[in-house]
Amino acid sequence: MQPHDLYTVSIHYDRRLYREDIRGSIAHAQMLAKQGIITDDDANAIRRGLLDIQQEIEAETFPWRPELEDIHMNVEARLKEKIGDVAGKLHTARSRNDQVATDMRLFAMKTCDEAIKHTTELQLALLHQARQHASTIMPGYTHLQRAQPVLLAHHLLAYFHMLQRDKQRFQQCRRAAAVLPLGSGALAGLPYPLDRQSVAVELGFDDISPNSMDAVADRDFLLEFHAAAAICMMHLSRLGEELVLWSSQEFAFITLAEQYATGSSIMPQKRNPDFAEIGRGKTGRVYGHLLALLTTLKGLPLTYNRDLQEDKEGFFDTVDTLLSTLQVFAGMIGTMTVNADRMYDAAQTGNMLATDLADYLVARGMPFREAHGVLRRASRYALENAKEVHQLTLEEYRRFSPLFDENVLKITLEGSVESRDLPGGSAPNRVGDALREAQKILETADDS
Repeated sequence: MQPHDLYTVSIHYDRRLYREDIRGSIAHAQMLAKQGIITDDDANAIRRGLLDIQQEIEAETFPWRPELEDIHMNVEARLKEKIGDVAGKLHTARSRNDQVATDMRLFAMKTCDEAIKHTTELQLALLHQARQHASTIMPGYTHLQRAQPVLLAHHLLAYFHMLQRDKQRFQQCRRAAAVLPLGSGALAGLPYPLDRQSVAVELGFDDISPNSMDAVADRDFLLEFHAAAAICMMHLSRLGEELVLWSSQEFAFITLAEQYATGSSIMPQKRNPDFAEIGRGKTGRVYGHLLALLTTLKGLPLTYNRDLQEDKEGFFDTVDTLLSTLQVFAGMIGTMTVNADRMYDAAQTGNMLATDLADYLVARGMPFREAHGVLRRASRYALENAKEVHQLTLEEYRRFSPLFDENVLKITLEGSVESRDLPGGSAPNRVGDALREAQKILETADDS
């Protein structure tokens, strides 16, 4: 074939739709027979031929022909070679326009289920680590500066809840995809007594499309998947960034398992967090596919235009990138070693208890803004004297306010964490509640 002949060929990537294409074709043929449009014998011959073709594809013996352009024409041509002219009856009351839309929706529904499954696996890994470190104190950060002590479990559960929102978006995307376009024809509907509802039930759709023109032109469900995937990858990238930081010698909060770190080509001592970095890097390509599809769709008049062939390569790449990253991160989180002592030592520095000391003064009647100023001066004094603010003596504290008494010396990291005893807070009992609630969330999802 000449280069111009290959320009419209999509079989090298849309062959991934073969299961969906064959499944949809079988359901369509069975419906045609049920409605008396073709005979039962014809439908059975079509079904047997299509199942033989599926076996050939999975055995990698199928004779792909680029000149037939796409998965639909390759399957139909091979079906004719197997069962003769009866194969031509399969395309009764169907266009490639509603056929490919059906295939893509089936694939998207399956992919949403896989995304939910792999997201749950990562949540389980986070929950396991959180349970193991329900009392491990670490520095909490704002602006990447040490701010207040928190429990590691509380930190990890933040990602659990990000992922839970991701799952909700994938669930919504699945509902958006679960609308059957088959029966819309090229754009105007079809002059046959079709039973679209029975095909929808057979294929696992929730509903049938209400408008034939919209049905063949709609790719909103793919946009929703790209958007959900982009947000999920953003969450994974944030987690990956923290793993990169935490595994550095400067932090040394965690050690990644050998299979999730790689060496240097020149520096033999190196253990680089390459998997976390690659996950962070792959996020950009998922963002790009979302923007690419938005751009493809923005100028299209109704109904089908060949531009819509461009909906597939980016989608497949987003699917592969998202699912593989979720799986890698689940393994990486599940096998990492937490250096709890290092985390605790880090929480001892950076004047982490300054806010607790300000709250101490507030409890004794000082307005918070005034207490904030007192502790700002005390923290500066501590820094100048190579101390932490919570290491000052009572005499030193009283240089800044007479409200300080001997009880100020009892303020500790543990007490700071325990004082955040509100729903959603980092107190150990609240984190215990949160761990149980996280488990309940996953169990409820399993039961649904």
